[in-house]
Amino acid sequence: MPDVTTPDPRAPYLDPSRSPRERAADLVGRLTRDEKIAMLHQRGPAVERLGLRAFTTGAEVLHGVSWLGTATVFPQPVGLAATWDPDLLRRVGDAVGVELRAKHAADPSVSLNVWAPVVNPLRHPAWGRNEEGYSEDPYLTAELATAYAHGLRGDHPTYWRTVPTLKHAFGYNNETDRAVTSSQLRPRVLREYELPAFTGPLRARAAGAVMAAYNLVDGRPNHLAGELLDLLREATPDALFVVSDAAAPGFVVDLQRFYDDHVEAHAAMLRAGIDSFTDNDADAGPTTRRVGEALERGLVDEAVIDRAVARQLELRIRTGELDPELDPFVVPADAIDLPEHRALAREAAARGVVVLENAGALPVAPGAVVAVVGPFAERVLHDWYSGTPPYTVGLATALRERLGDAHVRVADGADRIVLRSRSTGRAVRAAGAGHVLVADGDARDAAAQHDATLWESGLWTLHVAATGLLWTGARWVAHADATRVGGWVAQETFRRHVHDDGTWSLQHAGSGRWLRVQHDEQGTLVADGETLAHAERFAVETVRAGACAVRESCDGADVVVVALGNDPHLGGRETQDRPALTLPTGMLATWRVAADASPAARHVLLVVSSYPYVLPEDLDADAVVWTSHGGQELGHGLTDVLVGDSEPTGRLAQAWPARVEDVGDLLDYDVIAAHHTTWYATAAPRYALGHGLTYGEVAYRAVTPTARTWAAAGTSGGDDEVALTVTVRNDGTRTAHELVQVYADAPAHRLPYGHRLVAHARVALEPGATRDVELRVPLARLATWDVTRDRFVVEPGTYVLGVGASAARLPLRASLTVTGEPVPPRALVGHAVRAADADELHDVELTARTRERGTAVQVARRRARGSVVMSTCDLAGARAVRAVVARTGPGTARVEVEVRVDVDAIPDRLAHAAGGTAGSAADEATEEPWRTVARLEVPAGGGRWDWRTVEALLDPGPDGTPLGDVRLVLVGAACLATVELTP
Repeated sequence: MPDVTTPDPRAPYLDPSRSPRERAADLVGRLTRDEKIAMLHQRGPAVERLGLRAFTTGAEVLHGVSWLGTATVFPQPVGLAATWDPDLLRRVGDAVGVELRAKHAADPSVSLNVWAPVVNPLRHPAWGRNEEGYSEDPYLTAELATAYAHGLRGDHPTYWRTVPTLKHAFGYNNETDRAVTSSQLRPRVLREYELPAFTGPLRARAAGAVMAAYNLVDGRPNHLAGELLDLLREATPDALFVVSDAAAPGFVVDLQRFYDDHVEAHAAMLRAGIDSFTDNDADAGPTTRRVGEALERGLVDEAVIDRAVARQLELRIRTGELDPELDPFVVPADAIDLPEHRALAREAAARGVVVLENAGALPVAPGAVVAVVGPFAERVLHDWYSGTPPYTVGLATALRERLGDAHVRVADGADRIVLRSRSTGRAVRAAGAGHVLVADGDARDAAAQHDATLWESGLWTLHVAATGLLWTGARWVAHADATRVGGWVAQETFRRHVHDDGTWSLQHAGSGRWLRVQHDEQGTLVADGETLAHAERFAVETVRAGACAVRESCDGADVVVVALGNDPHLGGRETQDRPALTLPTGMLATWRVAADASPAARHVLLVVSSYPYVLPEDLDADAVVWTSHGGQELGHGLTDVLVGDSEPTGRLAQAWPARVEDVGDLLDYDVIAAHHTTWYATAAPRYALGHGLTYGEVAYRAVTPTARTWAAAGTSGGDDEVALTVTVRNDGTRTAHELVQVYADAPAHRLPYGHRLVAHARVALEPGATRDVELRVPLARLATWDVTRDRFVVEPGTYVLGVGASAARLPLRASLTVTGEPVPPRALVGHAVRAADADELHDVELTARTRERGTAVQVARRRARGSVVMSTCDLAGARAVRAVVARTGPGTARVEVEVRVDVDAIPDRLAHAAGGTAGSAADEATEEPWRTVARLEVPAGGGRWDWRTVEALLDPGPDGTPLGDVRLVLVGAACLATVELTP
């Protein structure tokens, strides 16, 4: 009788000469139905008879290995992106991949399916997870994410060190109601802005998995967005493994209410292309029961389950699970915190520092006395996805190492206070080995003195002066034993209420409970007061005012560095968007105090943050510097740049707005209509995309294109490129590291075109040196999405290529004239056209046509009517209209068809259709009014998914004119899928 407990060594799945796809297919055929269903959960059991280990999806490696103990911590992704250096990001990814493999060597349950990088473009600076992304520009995001993922993946032709997972598909840039908001991604926004950040790493074969996002897109949950997932799968020759986000499968029913039944929902997710369910933590029971019942009810075919399992198995085969002796990426468990990783962490921290302004204050002059003040004078903070660093180096420590103790003064600006309980009359202190907070202390004891720091949104942290440890209310009884603010819900922050008599009450922010003093011998503090009336009152005695310490440190200094910023767990993070875009008033007060205390000094504002700030117009700084939270080597990296040991190379990968009102609505994803990002912004930023200063003085002398015309309009651009030679010179006395950038504009384009980054290259210039820098502009980057034919097209006309140091500083220009066939008029007669493919959308929202496929248009919430406009349509022969409609509810529901024919513009439009140069709408004659030519009533009755076809004659018709615009006005509960004009 054959042994069924050990693998057959002759089985095809064990043959490494076969492709991963062949091996996975063979394996699937050997699994039982129950074994396959079990593998659909994030925690899959071992199948020992086939040599398969237990498998867990996902290890977090956003900027280092997270949550698995000590590991090298690199700068946040938004800081890595400021390097604009794919080679550096690839080296960082390589180091992180090595350390993840070391964790796997120590514990084989550590997954080699890693959940990084985040490729959501940074569309809006108020997004709480801004720190996790790379850039507002989708192509720069793709370039940098590809590099980081390549490092994680490794460069072996067969085996992968890890399998990176791109997060989060799709349209995910808000934490506010993130599981129920619907991101509106009309076709141009989807194709031109959203998708490139995902398809770039996939086409490069740098990533092998994708995580679906919590939100909906165009009315459909991302976990059911099969059409969108198919677009990603088309971008890669490899199997693409799609995982759900944590708990998201249940949201489809419980929060989004898209299905009433979890069994139906799980079947639909599998059909859409979800391959693994991250749900209910380690409890696979709900997932396996739901999938099993879906099979029994005929809601999903076993072939769909086979497909999902095969994708997972291909991933595991690629990481060497079945061929351990051939795996080239095996490392020992101690390959953590290697010397080369420390050096790389320092290099990355320095390379991401951006000098935003500099009036000669930097680099710090030799022999200068430097005062470094503010909450980031010495702090090195972690974010939610940080690992546990082997050490940290703060700015003050690094400056003292470099300049000597006598040349560095430090004050963090915190008030050192004593809190005296009204109930006991004694001071609050940290008692014993457990650091329990009790109100029986002596105010002269350092254990009864606390450093209070005000952060964003009125949140305070309190450190015990004697230990440096933080107060926390995480365990009901208050302790002072935390080393950092952290956790899914931060437990180390408090809100302050000041009573009329000046006493304080403290509310534990994590629980919402007020601190109370128990009636025990010591007066133990507990976080259980339900209302302010139950809260203890504390008399506050100031031992040392933070402002006084700042003044003392700054007095007589040559250079004052005021280090401000955010704690990544407060005021903006996963689950919480930013409540404000400005620096907290308390921090700005520290800046003012420091400036007033040292009028003769040079004043440097250093912002350490996860995102851009709107800075005061009257800042009056001699220099402004930004860095992300730079990981364990933050202090060294900053010091290297501030003192000039390293030339500043950082450039912003995300613009900083000048005013709060310039950023627009966080929930408006139509970057074109909302004027979001550098592509479409109408307001000038304070610091533009690509901005950053060197210590040299770079002048842009000339630009020479290899071609000034390109005769292939009407195509997508393919692999064609235009080369530019840019001449730059360093007129300064120090070496300059310049990032030469090229942006494309098309002022006469028929569509809103945007201001697009299309090329960049770095050059090092010695003092007095002149260099020619060659940049290659892919013609495909000039393309727009043609909604009438579902394809990318480079339209004819003149494109202006601006060259310079940022999106706002482009002293050189080169014109490229594109000739060829233009986009023809929209074919509306005899063609059913999707309403979602309109050129303009007003007071409508995109919604799901069916639960699984298609997009329709409905009146926006809290609006009575809305419209879509289809421009330059061929109306010849139209006599009637046919539409596919449904209802969103009872009451009035109709679609009004309007036509606008501009007789004066017809010759121009005909010339355009015949191949003339594209003109802008602004060049056309005054528009004629709209004429209503048909009304289509949506039949009463029926539900949201009951689509009907309605028809009506056009009255009056379009008067035999060949071209015109069509506006479809939706009234009330009308929902429109397609429209067609008929003869």
